[in-house]
Amino acid sequence: MTRSRPSLFSLVLSLPLLIWQLAFFAFPLLFLIAISFWSVRNFQMTPDLNFGNWERILTRNTFWDAYTRSALLATASAVLTSAIAFPAAYAISFKLSERAKQWVIFVLIIPFFTSYLVRVYALQVFLSDAGIINAALGTLGIGPFAMLNTTFGTLVGMVTLCLPLVILLQVFSLNFVNRDLVEAAHNLRCGRLRTVLSVIVPSARVGLVIAALFAFILSFGDFVSPLYLGGGNPPTLSIMITDITKSGQQWPRAAVVALMMIVTLLTVAFAAISFAYKERGK
Repeated sequence: MTRSRPSLFSLVLSLPLLIWQLAFFAFPLLFLIAISFWSVRNFQMTPDLNFGNWERILTRNTFWDAYTRSALLATASAVLTSAIAFPAAYAISFKLSERAKQWVIFVLIIPFFTSYLVRVYALQVFLSDAGIINAALGTLGIGPFAMLNTTFGTLVGMVTLCLPLVILLQVFSLNFVNRDLVEAAHNLRCGRLRTVLSVIVPSARVGLVIAALFAFILSFGDFVSPLYLGGGNPPTLSIMITDITKSGQQWPRAAVVALMMIVTLLTVAFAAISFAYKERGK
């Protein structure tokens, strides 16, 4: 069959998206690549072709320590968020009525009405040594436990950031699972757990992987949780960018760190999408 040529109307309709991508992604990315080769003299950037920024950043252990920490935190956040979100998404999709689904989805959207920074400040009240959680544990004769300015605090913030979005994406994916396959599995005497693992998860694989990917992307570039809940030390890549720019206006070196983050996210996104759409048995 011959492919039909795109109509003029479809091309015109796609122009706003193309212009948006060029103006707010392609051009800034090209500019970021360009300034990564510039030099800083007397606190001013000088356009030239200097590979010293890349050499200085990529040969420092501090960068690779921050890179590893950021990747591990993002991976842990994606795994934890997906594991916590799936039972909730399963219950919403398979157990609730349509009316109840609408209300639950509305409740999941509400957190996005509030600034993420405000929510992190609220979490400080819960996680501090004299906070709500330690006060509740103190009544049981337990604690206090150090949760603020720790890796645990950072993960709590990241999961809080990603959880509503991941639940929504998983719910939308599970809604498209063929219920006849689920009924067939039950008729073949499959238990609930086996039905979930053998039928539901493979059928919703694309949506589940994309949801985990979003959690990884949001957590990998998160600046607020590592700083205000994790203490900022040792730093993540996002914190390192701010530290570098404050140190002698070294925007070119910060651009190198940002580009390494972009390359990492593109690589992870490509691998995740390839896995999500990979056919079984291949």
